[in-house]
Parts: sequence; structure tokens; C-alpha cells
Amino acid sequence: MAQCSGHTITQKTLISDQYFVFSSSLISVNRLVATMVVGKVTLEYPVAVSVELLWKVAFSGNVSIFTKACVGMIDAIEVEGDGGPGSVTTMKLNPAVSDTKVFKTRLLSRDAAARVVKSEMVVEGELAGKFKSQVSEVKVVPAGEGACAVHMTVVYERVDGTLLPPEEEARIGQGYLGLIKKVEEYLVAHPSEFA
Repeated sequence: MAQCSGHTITQKTLISDQYFVFSSSLISVNRLVATMVVGKVTLEYPVAVSVELLWKVAFSGNVSIFTKACVGMIDAIEVEGDGGPGSVTTMKLNPAVSDTKVFKTRLLSRDAAARVVKSEMVVEGELAGKFKSQVSEVKVVPAGEGACAVHMTVVYERVDGTLLPPEEEARIGQGYLGLIKKVEEYLVAHPSEFA
């Protein structure tokens, strides 16, 4: 059973001072305080596959095996860059599976030893009117013999400074979870293919 919680509100306060110099005196003219509301979606999902195998297929950066494991869900994946931090990955999703046609992310970091990957959504097109940013962090941890758990956190900031309604936060979590479930289904059905 996946657990998803949302509506964690984090406020960041930015303070900016504007100064003018008159007759060698520094005078503070204005102090601007802006508050940003940051939403957070957390998800934990048990997977009936070993941590090593899930990491190898879903998070190691090997596009060909990830695409094969997501057949029917992802039509194509393109990577701009060397696959390391800063690289942009564009996933073209199958229209029969999702209303979203393209999902584009920039890799921020990948730690194979800790099995943690962090990326940010590339905000463009229709999304630019909704989000300032969306950053996801996934950690894969052992959960017994031949099993693991995926811990995911998605932190977002909207253009309008509000939180998403709970059902839309749940959709964000379910979107990421859908990919993990698809990989799990493929690996359970083909246990020795990528071992």
C-alpha cells in the first residue's frame, strides 16, 4: 500500500534591503519581505524486487533498459547531456496511459552508493503558468529478501503562491508511482532479464 501525504507548508522568507547613499550616509529606504509557500508530497511504496535490481533498471540512468521495462507507458526517452548532473531527460508518454504527453526533468544528483536520485522538473509550456519549481528526491532502501521500498519527496512552488488542492498533490505522487509500479510489474514478470 502506498502512503502519500501532502499539504506540508514550508514558508521561506526573503528579505531584501534597498539602500541609498546621501552625503556619505547609508540610509535604508525600503525593506521588502516576500513569503513563498512551498508544498511537499511524500510517498513510500514497497516494491517486490531487490533494491539492486530496481536501482539498476529505474534509476541508474540506463535509458534502454528503463524504456524496455516501461513498454506501453513510455514511447521514447531522449537525453540531452552525458547522463550526469545537468542532463535533461525527455520522456514521451503513451497517450493511452496519460494526458501528459511529455515529461521533462533535469538531473541534479545521482548517488549510486546511497541509492538516491534528485531531479527537477523542467518548467516550460503549460507548466510554466502553474509552477515555479518542482524537485523530486527518490531513495531506494532494502526491505527484506528480494524486496525494497521507494521513499519519494516532491517539493513544489506554484506561480500563484498557493498550495495545490489535495487531489492534485495526490496526482503528482501517483504519476511518479505509476512509473515505479510499471517497472516492478515488468521485473516480476521477467525476473532474470536484467539480473
